[in-house]
Amino acid sequence: MDAQGRGQAGDDNVDPADQWVFDPNTGNYELRLDPAGQGPARPADRKAPGRRSARNPGAGGGDTDTRPLPVQRGRRNDDAGEPAAGGRAARRAAERAGSAAAAGGAAAGRRRPKPKKSGKRKFVYWTAGVVGFVLVAGCGTAFVIYQQLDGNIKKVDVGEENSAITDGPVNLLVIGTDARTGKGDAGYGDSGSVGHADTTILMHVSKDRTNATALSIPRDLITDIPDCPTKQPDGSTKVIPGQQHVRFNTSLGQEGRDPGCTWRTVEKLTGVKVNHFMMADFNAVKDLSNAVDGVEVCAGKDIDDPKSHLKLTAGRHVVKGEQALAFVRTRHAVGTGSDLSRIQLQQQFVGSLIRKLKSSAFGSPSKLLDVAQAATKALTVDTGIGSASKLMDFGNDLKKVDLNKITFATVPVLDNPQDKATVILDSAKADPLFKMVQQDHTLSKGAGKGGKKSAPVKKAPPELVRVDVTNGGGPFGAAQETVDWLQNNKGARLSTNAGNAPEKLSATRLEYAPNQADQAATLAEWMGLPKSALKQSTADAGARVPMKLVLGKDFTAPGSPIEAPTETPEGVQHVNADDKNICAK
Repeated sequence: MDAQGRGQAGDDNVDPADQWVFDPNTGNYELRLDPAGQGPARPADRKAPGRRSARNPGAGGGDTDTRPLPVQRGRRNDDAGEPAAGGRAARRAAERAGSAAAAGGAAAGRRRPKPKKSGKRKFVYWTAGVVGFVLVAGCGTAFVIYQQLDGNIKKVDVGEENSAITDGPVNLLVIGTDARTGKGDAGYGDSGSVGHADTTILMHVSKDRTNATALSIPRDLITDIPDCPTKQPDGSTKVIPGQQHVRFNTSLGQEGRDPGCTWRTVEKLTGVKVNHFMMADFNAVKDLSNAVDGVEVCAGKDIDDPKSHLKLTAGRHVVKGEQALAFVRTRHAVGTGSDLSRIQLQQQFVGSLIRKLKSSAFGSPSKLLDVAQAATKALTVDTGIGSASKLMDFGNDLKKVDLNKITFATVPVLDNPQDKATVILDSAKADPLFKMVQQDHTLSKGAGKGGKKSAPVKKAPPELVRVDVTNGGGPFGAAQETVDWLQNNKGARLSTNAGNAPEKLSATRLEYAPNQADQAATLAEWMGLPKSALKQSTADAGARVPMKLVLGKDFTAPGSPIEAPTETPEGVQHVNADDKNICAK
């Protein structure tokens, strides 16, 4: 790692790795900015300000000490009873400073006041585990986010500033653009383009942090882009008008749209509330793959793509730099030659990169710093995680997920009959998949079926099901449509349209009395209601008192189950991040 303006460029003997010490008490690597020769100390025990002033009373401020540090590579072999030279010098300087203070009027023999900790001398901590999730960069590559020393990340105010840490599930929007912003990127993307949402992944992390689902959204998907408020350079807000039936990738850059527009488009498409976004361009894939000394990929056949310039023989290869970018960009020589085939290559690359990072990069502080440097230079985030400390908190909150519990999936699509170059949503497969994410159900295998809910065994016959249906957030006319369906398709003649509910609900709710449990069981089965939607009162109801079904925002149509499936819907492409046997064909 170079000096990066941290005052170390003038001392070629300083190795950044020597500034990191593993503390067995915390299990973390700690950055030592005090002179070599001082014994390791926990943050609470440090007297850094005193040492600094003794060594160099005129040292300037800043968030961290920028002075060159002496290196003692043979210190482990020093006589344990003899302090190191750096320690003796610092101690003599401290003694001189103490004598001067006494001469200035301090009482003889009185202990000098303990120096207060300065906000200018801060420790930066790195845990040895994963502290961030995958950022898919310029056209499909990815890297793991780390807090960097100088916090050189960029941020965009998208009108949402969610907390870095939440008690519930986390939905991270990862955007890779095709903008030509880096050196050597002239051969990529559209000339003069401000960039598109060329690669987009919605990363859902479960509430209990035991699993994660990464949904790849095809760039050529025809969808609707909602109106989007964007912050202007002068501080004002400009609303970019929405568009209907356009490519998904135009949700960014075009017409002045910022990442907040892609954010809102994904929420409209999936029904999933986004918490944060991360974005990068072409440079991230090249720099990060170089930082980890290459990523292993597999080709199931010889690949020769004249457009991406990727040439690989069948078998396993380690790619980095330009070759790594070519791998995640290629599509004409694999699969069907479409963007969907390219997505599968990206997923293979991401899984392999995560395995590489977990197995090697985190064991070396200097390697970890290289990764952090490459990552943060390419990174743009929302203001909710727009500082080093917030990003570190965010990463630490997500690091619990095991690699074998991360599942990559692609949003199901169909060929667009009106335009062969684009695709349309396959709603029959996509809607259940979106519901799994909305209701925090895992796609990973072997996770059990703890999320599966069962209704009471006893069920009432259709003619005895009495219910008032109100619309509390569903589509317009949903209550009447549901009543018609219950009466005509299910034989529930005692169902009634009770109009609009007094309040909007995010989730559909069925209220019933204990003596209506059999009716509730029947209706829940018809409607595909999860157990969380069933609200039983404490007292029995009269013979002619109906149950109350309030249709929430999660309701789409009668006959379409509200409860999410507990298994990945059939026909949905998905792979496990820990699968080492995936090869491009």
